[in-house]
Amino acid sequence: MAARILIAEDHPASLELLRYLLSANGYDILSAEDGEAALELARRHPPDLIICDLQMPKKNGYEVVGELKSDPALAQIPVVAVTAFSMIGDREQVLAAGFDGYLSKPIEPEEFVSLIEQYLPLSLRQQHGGR
Repeated sequence: MAARILIAEDHPASLELLRYLLSANGYDILSAEDGEAALELARRHPPDLIICDLQMPKKNGYEVVGELKSDPALAQIPVVAVTAFSMIGDREQVLAAGFDGYLSKPIEPEEFVSLIEQYLPLSLRQQHGGR
């Protein structure tokens, strides 16, 4: 069974690229264009991994991860921040806020899937699972 990955991203081109790269590699994709929609989807269809932009309408990535990590039903889901606003110290701030990982935009399409797969259990990885 394919891992379910929720992408929370308000920029249409970025969302489409992430969705394409992950679905082409066999993952089941859910997507939300704002933080509130991401939380609602995560509660209704708990994913195996969440990729979350930091700058989104309604609720930003920090608010989303805070709510996810305070909900016992969702707290164990890994959440990876993806942001264009990368500055010195951002990684530490993101990890301290509760994110499990951090990737900066622009993403490298050739490397993105393998970077994201590091946050999935081996059994759910499409390219490397069960080997």
